[in-house]
Amino acid sequence: MEHFHTNPELNYLTNGHSLRSWLLTEDHKRIAMLYLMSVTFFFFIGGLAAAGVRYELMSPAGNMMESETYNKLFTAHGTVMVFLFLLVAIPAVLGNFLLPLMIGARDLAFPRLNLLSWYLYMAAGTCITLAMLGGGADTGWTFYTPYSSMYSNSNVSLTLLGVFLGGFSSITTGMNFVVTTHKMRAPGMTWFRLPLFVWGHYATGVIMLLGTPVVAITLLCVIFERTFQLPIYSPELGGDPVLFQHMFWFYSHPAVYIMILPAFGVISEIMTAFSRKRVFGYHMIAFSSLAIAFLGFLVWGHHMFVSSQSMYQSVIFSLITFLLAVPSAIKVWNWTATMYKGNVVLSGPMIYGIGFQGLFLVGGLTGPFLASYGNDVHLSATYFVVAHFHYVMVGGSIMGFLAGLHFWWPKMTGRLYNDTIAKWNAMLVFVGFNLTFFPQFIVGWMGMPRRYHYYYFAPEFTPYHILSTMGSSILGIGFAVPAFYLIHSLFKGEKAGDNPWNAHGLEWNTSSPPPTENFRYKVIVTDDVYDYDPVAEHENDMLAAGGKA
Repeated sequence: MEHFHTNPELNYLTNGHSLRSWLLTEDHKRIAMLYLMSVTFFFFIGGLAAAGVRYELMSPAGNMMESETYNKLFTAHGTVMVFLFLLVAIPAVLGNFLLPLMIGARDLAFPRLNLLSWYLYMAAGTCITLAMLGGGADTGWTFYTPYSSMYSNSNVSLTLLGVFLGGFSSITTGMNFVVTTHKMRAPGMTWFRLPLFVWGHYATGVIMLLGTPVVAITLLCVIFERTFQLPIYSPELGGDPVLFQHMFWFYSHPAVYIMILPAFGVISEIMTAFSRKRVFGYHMIAFSSLAIAFLGFLVWGHHMFVSSQSMYQSVIFSLITFLLAVPSAIKVWNWTATMYKGNVVLSGPMIYGIGFQGLFLVGGLTGPFLASYGNDVHLSATYFVVAHFHYVMVGGSIMGFLAGLHFWWPKMTGRLYNDTIAKWNAMLVFVGFNLTFFPQFIVGWMGMPRRYHYYYFAPEFTPYHILSTMGSSILGIGFAVPAFYLIHSLFKGEKAGDNPWNAHGLEWNTSSPPPTENFRYKVIVTDDVYDYDPVAEHENDMLAAGGKA
């Protein structure tokens, strides 16, 4: 094994302490930590807006705020959560940190572009925050025209500029992932030795590259129509509002998979590591990621069943949407089969991972209700849709993010946290999430429209909204607690070894935290991925993962 001449005392955290060394860093691991702090900040802003919406809906009369304020709150919640957290959190934090480590590379292919992506992201966040502080936008995160382009007098253009800049940040990240995976794999790291985390991020990168420019142009056109009265979307000017919906959803449905495919990769790593078994159906999971990326571009029309699109178009979109359930189901089936007869260790990351499967399963099983053309006519724009996309997008992304953050936290920081608190908190989040969003399926099925400020005409919806608000309070606690015990671990946590979970993968072969150059030796891959022997490793694994972290 060829070793490099490096200082063994230095790692990526200690190699420079000045603010300048962080703000001008080209190290993918430091950029990931910058993203971690940024997305956490914006997550709590989005969460505060959600709390305002939830507490307002406890009363059917809408007593707490005016309708205009309510509209701006749910717009702020959706915009911040979708564009500044869900689309970004796993790829930009965990993907940035881990992808080069997992393939044996020293960095991403374009380190400066990677730093630029963080600055673009921060510029996007600044624009959206300034728009909120300046009065906010009231269009909802979908910015439907012609309301957003012609009639709304709120801060729509500044909000859209933020989303536009965030899109460019996403494109640069996707380009880095795709090129790095193609060009920078260590000798011996063949395509079918790639961890499934890398497959998930590779498929995500493809969607970012192909889909994001479409929504960027779409939203830029809204700004042009608002500013220069160009006839693009507004019928009064000779434009077509349905064109906006086609272009917006051509990106925004695949965007669901930008949020969830990286989480699939995280869960695949956790299921195999804590089951002490090779992942069941490696090739099927890898190819299902690519299938989801491909089919995701063909189903945007199911968001438009109640628009002016033809019935025949709707039937075709409905059929393709049903097909999309197949590769998603393959993943859930294979994770379950991976646990079957494995030596399952119920550590904190594993509890989060199992919680992810539960939430995604509910989200997945309620998808066919909306894919069905006839059902969707009734359910479209009701709280049933809100509940479904929160189970898939929010439950999937956040549980996946928390699972991955707990799994790789010892590697990222070199410190262990209290795993007992992490396990209980994972269960708290699961309970809080279900109590928040499951009542919304019921109230949506009963006919409660989404985006409504009050519902005095249907007081029978009130108990469901009260339950939902109670659940959101529990959920808020569940999201806040990890911030405390993870930060506590930075100062008081026990030092982590190189491989505290006794897991397989190149990232566990380097020190915790990793050196700036990732590895102190030249990486050559000779083993298959997930080379677990459940019988031989059982005793050691139970000791290693059963309560240390």
